[in-house]
Amino acid sequence: MTASFFDAFSPQEVARISAAGTHVTVPEGWSPIWEKTPGDKAYILLDGTVSVRRGGDEIAQLGAGDIVGEAAIVGHRLRTATVVALTPLELVHLTAEAVRELCEEMPSFRTALDEVAESRLG
Repeated sequence: MTASFFDAFSPQEVARISAAGTHVTVPEGWSPIWEKTPGDKAYILLDGTVSVRRGGDEIAQLGAGDIVGEAAIVGHRLRTATVVALTPLELVHLTAEAVRELCEEMPSFRTALDEVAESRLG
């Protein structure tokens, strides 16, 4: 995904999405998401690069503006990949509850999540 996840939203919507989460810093080498675990959170990358790995093999690298962890929440399934920080990260941490609330409040958020999840699972 070359464009930012936030590109689909107005400045007010970006502020609402950001306010729904917690800003966190993650060190290089840390894995905020593990394959075959419940979808209890998602992250929007503000800065840094992650490796997305399935069965230990890298399937993608994502960076600033991307969202990770959404597919398990949207699809109500276990995670399909592990995410590893290749650099220090600045993230917006969204709980599954926050994701569900945003989907209810903002149809555009649900549409954007569905599009990202579909593109990755397809």
